[in-house]
Amino acid sequence: MSTVRSSRRIERAGVNALRALLEEHDHIVQEIDGGNDHGEDMIVNFTRGGKRTGCWIAIQVKSGKKYKRANGYAIPVEDHFDDWRQSRIPIVGVVYDMKKKELFWVNLTERLRSTKESPGWVQVANAAQLNGDTVDGFHSEISSYAGDTRMRIRAANEEEAFTEAVRARQGLDPETAPNPLFEGMADFALRHEERLQVIARDLRRSIPIQALVLIMAWEWPRQIRFVEGSTDMNPVPWVLGLYSFMFLMSLTIFFELRAGRKPKETGNWLILIASNFLWLPIMDPDGDQGWWGTTWIIAGIVIPSFGIKLLYISFIRYARDRKRKQQRVGF
Repeated sequence: MSTVRSSRRIERAGVNALRALLEEHDHIVQEIDGGNDHGEDMIVNFTRGGKRTGCWIAIQVKSGKKYKRANGYAIPVEDHFDDWRQSRIPIVGVVYDMKKKELFWVNLTERLRSTKESPGWVQVANAAQLNGDTVDGFHSEISSYAGDTRMRIRAANEEEAFTEAVRARQGLDPETAPNPLFEGMADFALRHEERLQVIARDLRRSIPIQALVLIMAWEWPRQIRFVEGSTDMNPVPWVLGLYSFMFLMSLTIFFELRAGRKPKETGNWLILIASNFLWLPIMDPDGDQGWWGTTWIIAGIVIPSFGIKLLYISFIRYARDRKRKQQRVGF
């Protein structure tokens, strides 16, 4: 029967201690199978507020007395020099002091990128302790380093991201190498992801408004010509009054939808008014000096004037009633 190496217990002690610490703080840990271990023991995806971030790191864990030094600890580089310094995700070294039951860490990629030749060992300072009190600072420092050096993993799901992180730790990959033209914008998008999602939702909701504005812009000279052909009055105030009313209605609908309410009645009135007045220049491109044109000119003055007042009164009353209800619930 096969035997179990006596050193395995020591090696696993560090891995288990580190894994327990990271998972206690909700970070995602993926251990690397021994057969695929090329200098790292686990890959970690940092989380923030219960959500995965784009920051992944690989960690080499060492346990035992041979990594202890008079002024701290040390991690052997061996034949990992090029892999660790060229990795597209930070490679972190962690030493576990079994006697003290304490963890200490160092950013191997950062250290090795500052030298052209392998130093043989990388020093780990006594002050670089990793525990429940310092894990958030560790997270922030590594995330900042990954962001500054554009070490980001972007993937649709956790499995794809883990696969990409495994590939990234082996060095630069031409297929996924960063494009400097867009990396800055991508980093900005990641930093403001939630806000950009809100803006995107608002833009989708505003598509009807955008369409209405384009139609009104296209209609403007035609509306002017219709008024000039139907009456001797200045056409600009007439068209501006009509357009202002329709635009106010569309904005009201947009913000009602944004608040989670469906202003069905306002929407129906907007469709009715827009479909009639925007169709006029198509039916009578040169206007009408008779009763037909006069009727629409008068309607174009009365409806916006009365409609704007009704709109403000109605929605101010709705808002007042909502506030009263909230105050009663609060008491």
